[in-house]
Amino acid sequence: MRYTAAAFNLNRGAAGNIDIVVERWSTDQERNKLMDIMLNKGPEKLLDALQDMPRAGYIKTPDTLGWDLHFARRTPGEDGGERVVLATDRRIGFWEAANRPRTIDYPFTIVELRLNRDGEGEGKISLATKIIADKENNIVTLENYDLQPVMLTSIKATPYHHD
Repeated sequence: MRYTAAAFNLNRGAAGNIDIVVERWSTDQERNKLMDIMLNKGPEKLLDALQDMPRAGYIKTPDTLGWDLHFARRTPGEDGGERVVLATDRRIGFWEAANRPRTIDYPFTIVELRLNRDGEGEGKISLATKIIADKENNIVTLENYDLQPVMLTSIKATPYHHD
């Protein structure tokens, strides 16, 4: 699946397009392994486990070559849509302000998309934000979804075919 979106960094006033390609969805076994590590060993050990996961796709911003995604999971959303959570072990700068020492503690980038039944919607990108376990949905998510500074709008999902 390919997702394209307009991205806005609310902290810096910067904007651009983002391209996300999911080549494969993470399995229940992969999700369960990550959740078990997150709940029992914490986010530090989760990083090692995430890095060991096979590539699930990639994310590309206008000023980068792109980063491998190691986790891609979708769950049913409201009104027949879906919620998509993607994770990479890399901290994606995405026009991030320099000298933010707190971000060193959280090297993950988590992307969360909320789409309607037509594959359109909005989302957010964590900029090295603390992650937590969403036990109800058995998935890792952003600690403060409502406070994330990079907003994704005009998301469109289209089928992706390998070349």
